[in-house]
Amino acid sequence: MPEIPDLIAFVDLLGVFANGLLGGAVARRYQLDPVGFSVLAVVSALGGGAIRDVLLNVQPVALTDLRYLTVALVAAAISFLVPLEGRRWRQVFPWIDGVALGTWAVVGTQKALLADIHWFPAILLGVITACGGGVVRDMMLGNVPVILQRSELYATAAFAGGATLVLLHLMTTGPLASLGALVVGGGVCLLARKRGWMLPTEPRWPASRIRRR
Repeated sequence: MPEIPDLIAFVDLLGVFANGLLGGAVARRYQLDPVGFSVLAVVSALGGGAIRDVLLNVQPVALTDLRYLTVALVAAAISFLVPLEGRRWRQVFPWIDGVALGTWAVVGTQKALLADIHWFPAILLGVITACGGGVVRDMMLGNVPVILQRSELYATAAFAGGATLVLLHLMTTGPLASLGALVVGGGVCLLARKRGWMLPTEPRWPASRIRRR
């Protein structure tokens, strides 16, 4: 299995920055102080990767590569100083978010495969990498995590990206497999957001049918 390409590592940092900004935007909505901005940005940006690395029994990359923590704190500072709102933000951020999700799904899955994890739990670790930070952030704020509510196909898009990586590794190796999986995961995320795709909630049977049963 090849090492993670430098391009994917670069976009991984872009994902850290994007989700750090998202954590900062949430902190602004809750009117937190600079410490709150920093905590939510770091948790949003690095939480999923930290959970993955702990499950893989390796040191979290945020503790071994100073770039990750630095990028997350820079994102916190920017989101504290600059209100992230308006039409331009709404247009640009979904693209950054989609690329970040696809990248983290690929990086998480590939790191698990490099650790000789079976392909299915490896995909799930990719989903955790992509979504774990947001889950921890929402729980810290006392909210039900967004991915557990009726929302766009965020976790589903991450699963699609990880599964695509596994399938492409059967046909090719190197950056092509990673970039192809990134496009699939990020593309599903963007399409779901644009078209409003959501998973269905539990079926609601008519009362008359329930009584017959």
